[in-house]
Amino acid sequence: MHDLPGDSVRIAREYMDSLLVESRIVGAGKPSSRFGFLGEIFETPIMTAALSHIDLVSMAEGAKQAGAPVSIGMGSNEELDAVLATGAKVIKIIKPYADPDAILSRIRFAEDHGALAVGMDLEHSIHADDAEPDRIHGLEMKLPTLDELRGYIQSTKLPFFIKGVLSLQDAEKCVDLGCAGAILSHHNGLMRYAVPPGRLLPKLRAAVGSHLLLIADGGIESGYDAFKALALGADAVTVGRGLIPALKESGADGVRQVIVTMTKQLQSMMYRTGSVDLKHIDPSVIWGAE
Repeated sequence: MHDLPGDSVRIAREYMDSLLVESRIVGAGKPSSRFGFLGEIFETPIMTAALSHIDLVSMAEGAKQAGAPVSIGMGSNEELDAVLATGAKVIKIIKPYADPDAILSRIRFAEDHGALAVGMDLEHSIHADDAEPDRIHGLEMKLPTLDELRGYIQSTKLPFFIKGVLSLQDAEKCVDLGCAGAILSHHNGLMRYAVPPGRLLPKLRAAVGSHLLLIADGGIESGYDAFKALALGADAVTVGRGLIPALKESGADGVRQVIVTMTKQLQSMMYRTGSVDLKHIDPSVIWGAE
């Protein structure tokens, strides 16, 4: 997909690389990357992306060892149970199935088995190159109406995230629906010519304030990227493609090493910008953002 016109992965990468960071090293102190999120404390705001078709148990175990939250994509309830058995704190992202029972049963399972939160992967409801509903493993997807979304959100006590937000209008709808958060994502280039999540972050943060957690998904390849996204307004970031080679080669330990390395890079940027903790990253250190 990434050699096609409108490659959103390339566009997001070019935007992130265009952002520069000024130094505020005089009088700086060693920073903390500890992260309060949904009532839990983590060592880093760098979490796993909602991946699937991989060894999710090892991914979760490695993230837990690094002190990071976990999100996972589609998979069976049995797979989710195995992931939760690692002790990782997990956000389960559910596909927008046309059958409401397929959604509600997965929400109930996640709640009953100790998931941290649930969410819905709205950007995967429509086929990449036409306006027809997508089909995944033979199951038809459907873009839920606002009333249907509200029903799913109200069906659970767990915090609910909508994945696929890439506009102020959708972020405001998330607030109105009672979501805990929005995941800014074009699903690894599924939408062509997508505005980079980082470019939207300042506008969204100014509009929603503290009423919505914002997670930047896509284009985060290092702790330096993570710092930029956090400075622009993200509460957390995800890493997906960057974990896969290490996961395949070294399992849980490979995932742990990637997240720990990225967290050290984040801390380095925090140190050099006088950011004592995540709440004190000053957006004005970023040059080039609109």
